[in-house]
Amino acid sequence: MSSSKTQTTTSLPPVIFGTSGLGNLYTALDESVKCEIVGKAVAHSKGKAVFDSAGKYGAGLSLEALGNCLRKLEVKPEDVIISNKLGWYRTELRTPEPTFEPGVWRDIKHDAVQKISYEGILECFEQGNELLNGYIPQLVSVHDPDEYLATAKTKEERLKLYQDILKAYTALSELKAEGRVEAIGVGAKDWTIIKEIYQDVKLDWVMIANSMTVHSHPADLLAFMEQLHSDGVQIINSAVFNAGFLIGGDYYNYKLIDPLLPENQALFQWREEFFNLCHDFNIKPAEACVYFGLRAPGVCSIALSTTNPDRIEGNIEMAYKEITPAFWAAMKEKGLIRNDYKYV
Repeated sequence: MSSSKTQTTTSLPPVIFGTSGLGNLYTALDESVKCEIVGKAVAHSKGKAVFDSAGKYGAGLSLEALGNCLRKLEVKPEDVIISNKLGWYRTELRTPEPTFEPGVWRDIKHDAVQKISYEGILECFEQGNELLNGYIPQLVSVHDPDEYLATAKTKEERLKLYQDILKAYTALSELKAEGRVEAIGVGAKDWTIIKEIYQDVKLDWVMIANSMTVHSHPADLLAFMEQLHSDGVQIINSAVFNAGFLIGGDYYNYKLIDPLLPENQALFQWREEFFNLCHDFNIKPAEACVYFGLRAPGVCSIALSTTNPDRIEGNIEMAYKEITPAFWAAMKEKGLIRNDYKYV
């Protein structure tokens, strides 16, 4: 693709809000709690609040709840920015559990099917707009293209699936050309798939997940982020806690980690030393993770999710927390981050 700078008028704040919780991920929230989350995000954001949603979240429930709450709160469409990751389409629930991700979503009334194609992505876009109750997303993308490609059994099948993704982006490019959306992006846990798509698609923004954290920051990813930054592509850094492990959780990148297994000893040792150093400097581990994640090359925003309305304001304030250079020097000295890391 051309290396000329991509132009987008959408300005993103340091913190954007993931909305999987509005879709009842792991727990079913009352609508009043969902509206409190949305309301506090709007109230405490410095500038327009930005919400990242998807048809996959609760088979569209996240989009529906977001739109309904914004409507109840009388938030003007022009005062909020919405990202809709496209590729999953709400369908009727015909089984006791949803078929698309059983065991993950609580108390949802619909199922979802994957539609990644030229026509399919447009169907997802239109359905998403209906669920959002009159709010139109300014940012659109194809949801988890890395997981879509991973289903291929052969090279030929993967090539076909990749062509599906490119056709979906053709549709999104047309939406942007028509002025119906402002910016086109991609989000994936496997950043190498983002790099592959970037060779063929002109992107305005990318969302990387689980990839650029204080624990894991590979040199080849940093080089790609430098390229994106040079090209004027905005980077959203998601899952800067490695899905909660770096702040005390039991899951690393959504996989349950057994501390008794020998292959996990180094990971737990890293976390213990990280926690001790944070304690010595009177820094919360979450603050260190956010600081590091925001200052990686080209990053304009981090995406944070919560099902607790009382955490919204604190999540925003973390983006403005200053951390002494002495802490990062100590992190390097202990081998907790790479010694040649130059962005903190």
